[in-house]
Amino acid sequence: MPTELKMPALSPTMEEGRLAKWLVKEGDVVKSGDLLAEIETDKATMEFEAVDEGTISKILVAEGTDGVKVGTPIALIAGEGEDAGASAPAAAPAPEAKAPEEKKPAPAAPAKGGGETPAAPPAPAAAVNSDSRDRIKASPLARRLAEAQGIDLAALKGSGPGGRIVRADLGEGAGGARPAVTAPAPAAAPAQLADTEIPHEVVKLSNMRKTIARRLTESKQQVPHIYLTVDINLDALLELRGALNASLSGRGVKLSVNDLLIKALGLALLEVPECNVSFAGDTLIKFSRADISVAVSIPGGLITPIVTDAGNKSVSAISKEMADLAARAKDGKLLANEYQGGTASISNMGMYGIKQFDAVINPPQAMIMAIGAGEKRPYVIDDSLQIATIMSATGSFDHRAIDGADGARLMKAFKALVEGPLGLVA
Repeated sequence: MPTELKMPALSPTMEEGRLAKWLVKEGDVVKSGDLLAEIETDKATMEFEAVDEGTISKILVAEGTDGVKVGTPIALIAGEGEDAGASAPAAAPAPEAKAPEEKKPAPAAPAKGGGETPAAPPAPAAAVNSDSRDRIKASPLARRLAEAQGIDLAALKGSGPGGRIVRADLGEGAGGARPAVTAPAPAAAPAQLADTEIPHEVVKLSNMRKTIARRLTESKQQVPHIYLTVDINLDALLELRGALNASLSGRGVKLSVNDLLIKALGLALLEVPECNVSFAGDTLIKFSRADISVAVSIPGGLITPIVTDAGNKSVSAISKEMADLAARAKDGKLLANEYQGGTASISNMGMYGIKQFDAVINPPQAMIMAIGAGEKRPYVIDDSLQIATIMSATGSFDHRAIDGADGARLMKAFKALVEGPLGLVA
């Protein structure tokens, strides 16, 4: 009997994905290690490999399908000696999570003597299916209202048939079960473009773009940002970079300014450990190693591969590692542990000529360094006005975890390392 191939979990946080492309077709013979499909997760497009030998007997999920839950059968594979044309018995579809219908009380017989009609006894509770026995019983309307108002259904006592929660149970007279805290107002829906004759196309968001939108919205809504900017003289660093590249030319290494800045941020975080932290509610996580997430633009979004222990690596090692990470990031071939985590981030938009910008923190990290372009500007050196290559760097800090004075100390340490760059190779 053919075996089901199920939607894999390609990262620790993956719950669903988009089956971007099939790399096999029905009737193809595959062996362990062969590539079967490209799966788009919330971070990257990754390849799904076969673990067994066999023949693809049926493809159950068409390529381009969005929202495929982890564990959902996506294809059938027939093993050796099995009939590839035979289909495995279809698994019973999961029943929809429908709440049992509310039953109206049956009308009571008129009371003798023309008196008022007595209230009918409540209808018996509907039998609960085994797959929903542990589920909170509530009407669909009650569920929608509870979600919109931030009400915990588990805290309510239902007055409907069989203890089912109905709309009336969500009001002020809900027996005191409604949470005392005021529910936050639901987020406003995105503005919709009115009907227009302007030529346009509607592009469906990728899982990556949806994740970027969600996480950055949460960051700006929940994290109190504080921004600190310094101007840095790059001339000494550029001179050192030229000398290092000349000496490394025969070793296939070419240092970028960004490689040196990653090293500088790693060292600065070790020097000012109060900024190498993560806010975690009623606790603060203090890291003893500086793992720098580096923003890399890829088709359809942004990803942040991580240079681990950047403060203790040589600049040549950082350069090689970044070249490999960036190339694999653009091909969607990063492993989950190579872009998830990190203790701080750096985002460089200098190559686009951007002079200065404020970057959005990537929680649970507590800081990100935004790097602008190095450009010739008037600058005071030794009490005289001269022309120098100046770069503006802006640190964004989570003010819940990092005080302004500590953020300022980090910016001062970063500036000193860049302007006195021999400390980067010592």
